[in-house]
Amino acid sequence: MTIFRARPAPTLVVVAALAAAVTVTGTALLTGPAAAAQGCRVDYTPNQWSGGFTANIKVAPGDTAVSSWTVTWTYAGDERVTNGWNATVSQSGSTVTARNASYNGSIPAGGATEFGVQGTFGASGGAPTGFSLNGVPCNGAAPTTPPPTTPPPTTPPPTTPPPTTPPPTTPPPTTPPPTTEPPVGCAGAVLCDGFENQTGSTPSGDWTVVSPDCSGAGTATIDTTTTHSGSRAVRINGAAGYCNHVFIRSTKNSGSVGSVRYGRIWVRHTTAQPTDHTTMVTMADAADGNKDLRLGGQNGALQWNRASDDATLPEQSPAGVAQSLPLPVNRWACVEFMVDGSAGQTRTWLDGTAVTGLTADGVPTHDIDGQWYNRTWRPQLTDLKLGWESYGGGADTLWYDDVAVGSSRIGC
Repeated sequence: MTIFRARPAPTLVVVAALAAAVTVTGTALLTGPAAAAQGCRVDYTPNQWSGGFTANIKVAPGDTAVSSWTVTWTYAGDERVTNGWNATVSQSGSTVTARNASYNGSIPAGGATEFGVQGTFGASGGAPTGFSLNGVPCNGAAPTTPPPTTPPPTTPPPTTPPPTTPPPTTPPPTTPPPTTEPPVGCAGAVLCDGFENQTGSTPSGDWTVVSPDCSGAGTATIDTTTTHSGSRAVRINGAAGYCNHVFIRSTKNSGSVGSVRYGRIWVRHTTAQPTDHTTMVTMADAADGNKDLRLGGQNGALQWNRASDDATLPEQSPAGVAQSLPLPVNRWACVEFMVDGSAGQTRTWLDGTAVTGLTADGVPTHDIDGQWYNRTWRPQLTDLKLGWESYGGGADTLWYDDVAVGSSRIGC
């Protein structure tokens, strides 16, 4: 892999949403082409930095399709929405109103659509409340049943206690746990590895440690103290500065997956993503001179980067970065991706939620994939490498576990 130093991007104050996700479910009584129906649901998934936030909102009308939608909610603190995507968003006082865009107003029965907001706050308030869809509350309020006027008959307790059975004198036989715990959700995957077959301190066998251009202070080891599942994970000590990069490369030929590749990686790290460009996951692209397709971060949020021309997804504008998300620190996060080589598209999920800014859908969109489609892109990915590479400041400690690659979505 040949490494290119990323173009400097302006320092951004990236904003995201409330610290904990809020899911609100409710039942509606209205029906009709633009009304919510029984089982309407609004999922509000936020992320937060100091002084700002973004949130992804998923709208599901329930049992009846809608031809247009309006979602409202109320903030508990001094949150102010400054921007939105995939919807027209306004705010009056603490109440926010989001109306569908021209292209996503129709939602079929049982379907859903997503939009997002960006905002600021002074002192963070509580979770938003009062969610409604087309004027119908979706706040999970359950109907109440009045108590009966006549109490139900009661059955007197038995006068003779029931017989008791003494406990067995010999405990039932137990089945010993398996010595190797398999990763979760690997059905149909070509590569599926929880690193449980690693016996030494350095990754070997199905993985090899590589430093494509030069080696420095970065290291890759097998860790038995911090794992997502089982008893082993890979620990990457990622040092700051170019040439300190280190990766583990799968020895399996994942080029056999085909033109559509899905990946699932559980990752944990200790340090918030810096302003400088960093890389965590790379895959060689045979259709691009074997230059790497790279997933990492810049300006404090996740991004894709193409090593051959340094194109980024999303674009590194304030509006573009706001449509991505940071990789959470000090907890395990599930990162999924799809790369369609025949269509030249990619999608990315973080903890099961699609990330708008990490989606290249084939149609250039300003602030998202406009730069990505500055040329025809039809990737042919042949490998998988996990590790750390910094093109400026930014050291991090990372763990990888339960890694899978296949031709269909594997899930978390």
